[in-house]
Amino acid sequence: MITACGSRTEPATAPSKAAASGSLAFANAPGGGETEAADSLIMRAQVALDRLAFSPGVIDGRQGQSYKLALAAFQEARGLPSNGQLDPATQTALFQGQGTAATLLVVIPQAFARGPFVRDLPHKTVELARFDHLGYRSMTEALAERFHTTPDTLFALNGPNTALAAGRTIRVPAIANVAPAKIEGDERGWADTLQRLGVAGDQPDAERIVVDKSEGTLRVYDKAEKLIAQFPVTTGSDHDPLPIGTWKIKGTSRNPDYQYDPDLFWDASKNDKASRLAPGPNGPVGVVWIDLSKDHYGIHGTPEPQTIGRSESHGCVRLTNWDAARLAQMVHTGTEVVFQP
Repeated sequence: MITACGSRTEPATAPSKAAASGSLAFANAPGGGETEAADSLIMRAQVALDRLAFSPGVIDGRQGQSYKLALAAFQEARGLPSNGQLDPATQTALFQGQGTAATLLVVIPQAFARGPFVRDLPHKTVELARFDHLGYRSMTEALAERFHTTPDTLFALNGPNTALAAGRTIRVPAIANVAPAKIEGDERGWADTLQRLGVAGDQPDAERIVVDKSEGTLRVYDKAEKLIAQFPVTTGSDHDPLPIGTWKIKGTSRNPDYQYDPDLFWDASKNDKASRLAPGPNGPVGVVWIDLSKDHYGIHGTPEPQTIGRSESHGCVRLTNWDAARLAQMVHTGTEVVFQP
């Protein structure tokens, strides 16, 4: 299907080359357990919000807009005053049963360190067609996505000269290991992708999704109309506005191929040619494409998580790869999707 984001997603035809044997679990480093809760109260709150599906976007210890919106949504879901502030009542509700860690010291597992990494992967879409997997460019990038943060935050936690290799100890945001998902006929290694993103396969069912253009949020409701999740998003632009209205989810493609069609991009070079791109987290739609009943529109991941909520898209709704993967486990064919101003 051709989309406004310039993609045609296809069903899986071969096993993923990204899958790797061995455990992807990060063991706690010897003698390096949890940090003190006071080492970063904001980061601790971001970690707790992420675990509860009220995503602050990238975990960086900063009080940005996505963090405040996540707090406000959590407060609303718990019947608290929705002020977006980490007040005492919110702290009590947020940290209950969540432990005290903002960060942990962990050991990099060998299976994770193997990658595969594509160190010379270009950034221009039209130049990606010659690669058979659009994987992470470095272990730093892969680690940042696994722990829902940025390379800059990892450097701040560990120092710029920290050696990254199998068996090395690093400090990361306290995003826990998840059990490997059991997926029948998993031809594209979706269970492997979920583990590499720290996303559990078992998620609550979504009945309705509301994308709010002005706030830059995607809210998830269950059958009882209870707010169960919120994710920051980037939605449309002046050239490709978000199509306000009510739509349905037609299907979900996990680790999809991508058909680049320059005719669908107002800013494409006149010399660009249509091309088929391989799957991977650094592909134009990241790790997942959720197809909508509105022709040419979808909800998807991104290779640039730090830009969510801060830049425009080509009409579609973009999330971080880890949030998009989590949402993909919540929705089903027929889930209602509301786009509102």
